[in-house]
Amino acid sequence: MKAIVTEFSTRDGGHYVPGMEHNGVLYVSGQLSINPATGEIPVGGVANETRQALANLELVLNTAGLTRDDVIQCRLYTPDVANWPEINTAYSEFFGTHKPARVVVPSNNLYGGCLVEIEAVADATART
Repeated sequence: MKAIVTEFSTRDGGHYVPGMEHNGVLYVSGQLSINPATGEIPVGGVANETRQALANLELVLNTAGLTRDDVIQCRLYTPDVANWPEINTAYSEFFGTHKPARVVVPSNNLYGGCLVEIEAVADATART
């Protein structure tokens, strides 16, 4: 196994790494909608929070030498399924024509009051 760490990996002190690669698969830990440089949740609602969580996902992917097109599956967590239309729009903009398998999980409150958390599985053999 190979741990994938970013410059922000030790920010919150949680007992995990942002990504773990094993047998050609990258497992990305849940990425909250918190700007890792500032520790702040973006203003402007769930669409902006989704964009931030996806940017955090992309940071882990890029650190592993992968891109968003290498993502096989995503799980999105939100405390209210009423957020779904805005989440779906931001998610669709991020992935474009690439459509990973996906599930949206209604959850209780997320860490820090976030409205979005995204975890992913990616094909690490796709590295260029």
